[in-house]
Amino acid sequence: MNSIITAPFLYIFYWPILLLLSISQVNAQSAPVKASAPVVSAAPSIVITPGNVERTIKTELQKKLGTSANVKGVVPTPVTGIYEVQVGNEIVYTDATAKYLIQGNLLELASGKNLTEIRQSDLNRIRWADLLPSNALKDVRGNGSRQLAIFADPNCGYCKRLEKALQPLDNITIYTYLIPILSPDSTQKSKQIWCATDPLKAWHDWMINGISPTGKADCVNPIEKNQALAKTYSITGTPTLFFTDGSRIPGAAQVSDIEKKLASLK
Repeated sequence: MNSIITAPFLYIFYWPILLLLSISQVNAQSAPVKASAPVVSAAPSIVITPGNVERTIKTELQKKLGTSANVKGVVPTPVTGIYEVQVGNEIVYTDATAKYLIQGNLLELASGKNLTEIRQSDLNRIRWADLLPSNALKDVRGNGSRQLAIFADPNCGYCKRLEKALQPLDNITIYTYLIPILSPDSTQKSKQIWCATDPLKAWHDWMINGISPTGKADCVNPIEKNQALAKTYSITGTPTLFFTDGSRIPGAAQVSDIEKKLASLK
């Protein structure tokens, strides 16, 4: 995931720094000014009134971060004066004047909960019913009772690692949505795999055994639809896994973690 700031800091460690900076500013403002020193007018402050703080913060941050950042929303956190900001699919924090930006995890020490992680999971949920199984490679194993959806690129090394790791899984239906995002060759391979006589076998031959697809690539295929779907879900990397409760796991997750998640959905 792209980062807005180069170095992440935990809120519980970073906030004291912000406090010190605020105190320094107060001291600087109260210090006497020598007559010979030029006086520079301060920039107009942000006007915050009850009811418009979140909207004002959103507007100010969008101005400061520029058009390359999509500030989707601002909501209060349990910490007075600190607000959660959703920028794209990432959560960061700011103060009521949108002067500081804090990147990192907000932890609730009493319970040990990672509030950032919980919110991130909620924001990244999808509606399982929105997925179109007809646009995916369908792999039914055993009774196929458990379900898993994977967005993958055929040239993605992590996707290959995951595909091999998933082989022992049983009683599961895996839907693989081909989304070539790495190179034109990924698009070519995706189409060749989909157009093969046995697409699932062509997928496994390539991803597990390294046998390149060699067939045609001009059949009707769902590649563009899958890419559009991935954009809707803000899927920017592969593999990305989805479960029936709408939750996602980005990257090549451990099979033990996948099994644990599947077990929790029964």
